[in-house]
Amino acid sequence: MGDWKRFTFESRIAYFSMEIGLSNDIPTYSGGLGILAGDTIKSAADLNLPMVALTLASRKGYFRQKIGPDGWQQEYPVIWKPEQFMKLLPSKTLVTIEGRDVKIQAWIYKVKSPSGGEIPVLFLDTDIPGNAEQDRHITDELYGGDNRMRLKQEIVLGLGGARILDALGFRIRKYHMNEGHASLLTLELLNRSRIPFIENWEEPGLWDVRQVAEQCVFTTHTPVAAGHDRFPYPLVDEVLGEVIPTPLLRELGGEEELNMTVLALNLSHYVNGVAKKHGEISKALFPGFEIHAITNGVHPFTWASPYFVALFNRYLPSWAHEPEILVRVDTIPDEDVWDAHCGAKAYLFQYIEETTGVCLDPDLLTIGFARRAAAYKRGDLIFSDLERLLEIGSGKLQLVFGGKAHPHDQKGKELIQRITQKINQLRGQLQMVYLENYNMDVAYRLIPGVDLWLNTPIRPLEASGTSGMKAALNGVPNFSVLDGWWIEGHIEGKTGWSIGPPPTEMTVSENHTDEDAVDLYDKLEQVILPLYQNDRAGWVKMMKNAIGKNAYYFNTHVMMRRYVSEAYIR
Repeated sequence: MGDWKRFTFESRIAYFSMEIGLSNDIPTYSGGLGILAGDTIKSAADLNLPMVALTLASRKGYFRQKIGPDGWQQEYPVIWKPEQFMKLLPSKTLVTIEGRDVKIQAWIYKVKSPSGGEIPVLFLDTDIPGNAEQDRHITDELYGGDNRMRLKQEIVLGLGGARILDALGFRIRKYHMNEGHASLLTLELLNRSRIPFIENWEEPGLWDVRQVAEQCVFTTHTPVAAGHDRFPYPLVDEVLGEVIPTPLLRELGGEEELNMTVLALNLSHYVNGVAKKHGEISKALFPGFEIHAITNGVHPFTWASPYFVALFNRYLPSWAHEPEILVRVDTIPDEDVWDAHCGAKAYLFQYIEETTGVCLDPDLLTIGFARRAAAYKRGDLIFSDLERLLEIGSGKLQLVFGGKAHPHDQKGKELIQRITQKINQLRGQLQMVYLENYNMDVAYRLIPGVDLWLNTPIRPLEASGTSGMKAALNGVPNFSVLDGWWIEGHIEGKTGWSIGPPPTEMTVSENHTDEDAVDLYDKLEQVILPLYQNDRAGWVKMMKNAIGKNAYYFNTHVMMRRYVSEAYIR
């Protein structure tokens, strides 16, 4: 009997996510959604929760980013081999795609906690001899290909994932869908719930929708309607076929097209957004559904820099397993907090010099902006008025940027190009650098090593924003638009600073770009720079507040305890 069999002895929560970021060596993530999934699994192991996670093998990863001389992003595959990190499980399962049988196998990777907990993660893979050549490549690239390929991948994740759990003998008490990508698993559950031996299988009363919903939990991360996966029914008929009667599928997933979020909403007993504001936005997007809010978090031990790990270990033992202890950060001497930060800063600057040849000044206020390069995140907002920026910042501050644009996101690529052009234009007047190929390893260096974390999304499009939580964990104050988690974590002048007006928007029709830019410059000039330059004790107090008032709460240990009490054991 394989040692993985022990995971089948007790019933588990099955956590489905199209992407999961566990380590840089396993590049099956693109950004915040995948990193959150990885942090969720790590905290589940720390808390010894009975969970099994499922994702796609994504053998070519997301992509490796290079930025050309013209500032344009170029993408290259990241080839990795599952067999180097995990074991192949013996059972396989089948799904039907475009009328063909497609075999699916699973690789197992075990996430182990120092506390003794262990979570199996199954990586689903169609690169199997006997599958048609085109089908062997379904699980190659994360979010690769067109709408047809996306639907194929979601069939593998949802239907294939549910079936392989059954084939391997896992007993599942709840199915947790992290975004709508996995919602086809509900069709498999519906088929299992159908009353047998009745000829008229299209009769709606024969399908126990309530029983399926009682097994499902759904977390949505997308605050705009256009961001939810939708497939036209002619494509669904061609690729998926009739897993359940078409009239029932239209009733549950949308009459005009198959909306994966609507399908999940209709077949889940517990639904949540990922911050309080995002929960409100989701209710407005999908009226009639009960949508709760559980604010995202970050895994403390993963995202604390080695310098802060050593600091916390010295003064706050067991902080990694009980992050609420970080509320006692005031017991740590100021000079030790500052020394830890200087270590993290030097670690980042050494990496920047080695990879780019740029030497930054450790005495200057260093501002970081790194996240998925999407137009709504406005990474170039700080360049709105170059004359004002130079007047405020020349010789006083420096900027570090990073982030990838989706290969099909033209506007995201244009944003990267604009930022890199501004870096070149201002060379010699304002020191700046754009770090290529932003990933877990780069984030681990970048976020703790800057002095201030900048976030400038258009409201209310930031569902959560976990990078700011990683900053707070390392004593880096946030300077952010009031959106996502920052609405909950922000105390002006205590944990960081806001940019722009209060968060009253419910749609993107209200855009405050000009107002945001003016407020950003004013606070940099009048509040933030003077504090950093002239009041070291005041700045360290801000750092401690970021840890003691934000990091103690905005972590995946707190988040997972809420999922258990509010969603899993209901």
